Amino acid sequence: MNQASTPRIIIYSTPACPDCRVLKEWLSQQSIVFEERDLTDPKISAEAKSRTGVRVAPITLIGNEVFYGTFASQKPGLMKALGRSTSR
Repeated sequence: MNQASTPRIIIYSTPACPDCRVLKEWLSQQSIVFEERDLTDPKISAEAKSRTGVRVAPITLIGNEVFYGTFASQKPGLMKALGRSTSR
């Protein structure tokens, strides 16, 4: 998938969150560019809550789709939204 066809990806995360680290490492391994926003900033936390209705980490936005919860619970939906096969 080339970058032009990849929707904008925003990751709301915290520095101490293990699932956040795994998610970001996986996206990097897939050569997927994403924007990271730090939920420890109260303004970012309020933005995430108003956009998604949840207060957890990580929260992943791909285009208009919202994924949250553990990396394992997000991964199937992320792969589908990104058009990736389930073999990776």
